[in-house]
Amino acid sequence: ASLGVQLVLVVLVLASLWSWSIIFRKVSMLRRARSSAMRFEAEFWSGGDLTTLYKALSERGATSGMETLFEMGFREFARLKQQGVTSGDALYEGPRRAMKAAQLKETERLEDQLATLATIGSISPYIGLFGTVWGIMTALQDIARAGTAGLDVVAGPVGEALIATAIGIAAAIPAVLAYNYGVRKVRLMVADLERFANDFLHVAMRTDFRLGA
Repeated sequence: ASLGVQLVLVVLVLASLWSWSIIFRKVSMLRRARSSAMRFEAEFWSGGDLTTLYKALSERGATSGMETLFEMGFREFARLKQQGVTSGDALYEGPRRAMKAAQLKETERLEDQLATLATIGSISPYIGLFGTVWGIMTALQDIARAGTAGLDVVAGPVGEALIATAIGIAAAIPAVLAYNYGVRKVRLMVADLERFANDFLHVAMRTDFRLGA
């Protein structure tokens, strides 16, 4: 292949390797997050003492996802109760804001690098198309030099042009599929976080728990 097409192929191969590394990490992370959320939610609804659950999470540290929402909501609710706040609106709004902030951070963590997959999926075909145009230009130049359009003259440049197109598409398809998969999973998990936050608030408003309990 000509130098221009070689550079295009190198860029596409590197982009493909980058996207696959993101795909493997992202799929693994989303699965772990989903499993952790299901496990914690089952523990939350098991009927155990919420103060004990909070203390266990605090001692363990490094919480994420639904655990972090619970920890932030519980801490804020218990703090307001200890300060003697009795207004239902204040007791509801304080933990809601704390959990909303935790949810936004968790959403950012879940969405991390999805934009990179979208970018790779979007630009790879165009990079391949650039290699295609370069190969056709090379073919035309070879025809002009040879004075004939024989197969032996154009086969090489046209072949490298088609290869650039194919690799561009091959790099784009997994990235686009993984992006769509990730976006769908993230949306489902964010919906679960919102639902859990609402459930926790309803439970908290009916329960008199304190950090010192």
